[in-house]
Formats: sequence, structure tokens, C-alpha cells
Amino acid sequence: MDRLARRPMEVPVLVQRLDAKLVMALVKDATATPSMHNAQPWRFGFCSDSSTFRLRSDLERAMPHSDPAGRALHLGCGAALFNLRVAAVHAGREPAVQLLPDPADPQLLATVRLIEPTHPDSGLGRLHPAIRRRHTSRHPFAETEIPRAVQADFRDAAQREGAQLVSPGAWHVQSLLELVHDAEGRDAVDPERSEELAHWTRIGAGPAPDGVPESAFGPRKWDGKAPVRDFAGRHPVAGRAAATFEHTPHLFLLGTADDRPADWLRAGQAMERILLLATLKGLSTSLTSHVLEWADLRWLVRDPQTAMGYVQMVLRLGYGAQGPGTPRRPVHEVLDLE
Repeated sequence: MDRLARRPMEVPVLVQRLDAKLVMALVKDATATPSMHNAQPWRFGFCSDSSTFRLRSDLERAMPHSDPAGRALHLGCGAALFNLRVAAVHAGREPAVQLLPDPADPQLLATVRLIEPTHPDSGLGRLHPAIRRRHTSRHPFAETEIPRAVQADFRDAAQREGAQLVSPGAWHVQSLLELVHDAEGRDAVDPERSEELAHWTRIGAGPAPDGVPESAFGPRKWDGKAPVRDFAGRHPVAGRAAATFEHTPHLFLLGTADDRPADWLRAGQAMERILLLATLKGLSTSLTSHVLEWADLRWLVRDPQTAMGYVQMVLRLGYGAQGPGTPRRPVHEVLDLE
């Protein structure tokens, strides 16, 4: 008898259907992720017959002036995709991901088919407790150094998602801070970008499901060099204090070899993986993107001593106050059940 004929027949994995309550819980976790100005530019669909999520971009929440190519939009959606993966593993389902599955439908960013079984506390599932604890902090951090072993863990996290994380040297950090200052000056005199920022800034307004509320502004910078976007601008905010921020901020450059939509999605997943890991390790996290919103300045952010082709995000990490939570749109507004 032929040896191949004696091989046991492969048995397909039977996937138990997910109930609507679990599907909604997974999407709620997915959306607990940062996006530019907290615009939350995503939509999810779920097909119960195949246990498959579809992640789509929501172009009504795009920012054509600050993000004309949609790079930041893809980063935010990539971060949401990563949270969905973490939540799925925590629920005992292994996520099979395909990025940009349909060239004719560029708004369809990814599909995630849930198969089983997997152990809830294995691999990505261990990051799940950080999903609800992670918040962007616009508060001062301590000057305390981040241990090298922890930084190595962050670099490994980036590599696992097909990205690269670099800790720039002192001279590069100073150059980066000067570029941030240039970007802030440009933003201040660009009416269209200022209008977009104002659209997503909540000053003196009631509760809203998106945007950046006053409670998340953090204190006004009195002194220090940490690159923190001031959403209040020149608008007074009642009760807002001033503070001294760190003079030697711990900045990290997250980048990719190429600069296509698939790279942006990978970078978004790497970004969220680092942020969740940092949260579990007791660090506070912040993101700095305004220098990357200008094409000429973004190119100068690169570290020429590394092989990083394109910087996708600047991360500020450190030990300090955790930021408050920011609002999220109700799940029923971002999820379609098929």
C-alpha cells in the first residue's frame, strides 16, 4: 500500500458560532485603542456563518488636511485590529488575519476569522488586562531611565508585528524636538488643519462619544521638553493647572521598511502591542504624531544610522501619571451583524 494512502484523513476544525453578546464584547475591546484625535475611524462587520470579522475604514472620520494619505487612519485601524486579536485569544479563539484582502475594495482593511481552540492566557491573551488600563497620558513623566531589558522587550514586540522600534540618541532627540516645534508653528497658522483639530476637540462641551475631552488635555506645559500636543491651544480651560514636564523625554521611533497601506496596518498593530506591554510593565504612554503630519518634516525624523525606511509614530514612554480614559462610540454604532 502506498505510504500516502495510510496517512490519516485531515479533520476540519469545527468552529462553534459566537453569540451576539461575545461578538459585541470583542468589538468593545477592539475599539479601546488610540486613534488620531480620537476620531475612531473604523467599522466592523461580523459574519456568524464563517465566524469572520471584517474591519473597514470609516472615511467620514478621515482628516484630509492633516492626514491626506490616510496613513494615520490606517494606524488607528491597525491598533484596533490588534486589540481584536488580543480579545479573541482571551476568549479562547485563534484569530486568522488577512490584511487588505480585496484590491477592489480598499476600505476593507482586514478580515479576522476566529478558529478554535487556543488557551486564553497564552501569547496575546496575556496582554488583555492592559486593554482597559491603557490610556494616553499628557502628564509629566519622571526622568527615570527605562531598563534596557524592558526596551528590548518593546523592540521585540515591534518586530513580531513586522515593524522596527528605535531609541534615538541624544543628538537625534534634540533634532526631533526642534522638528516638533516647527510642526507646532506650522499647525498654528494653517487654517484647515486648525479647523480639523478644533472639530475633534471638546472644550466646554457636554459628553461626546469621540474626540478629545478637556479631562484628557493634561496640564499646560510650564517648562520642559516633552512633545505633548496642547489641544486647548490658546483657549482657557477652567481649573487647568500648569506643570513642568521632563527635560529628557524617553522617545522611541516606530517605523517600517516600506510605506504602503499594509505597512501602516502593521505599524498600528506594533504600536498597540508596545502600548499594552508598556502598560503591563507599569509605564505610562503617549503618542506624538504632529511632526509626522508634514511630509518634509517626517522624512527628517528618520535616524540615518538605522535601516528604518519610514517613521510611522513617535512614542513617549515613562513613569508617571496614567492618563484618563477617553470616550468611545457605542458598539452598536460601529458593528454590523450579518
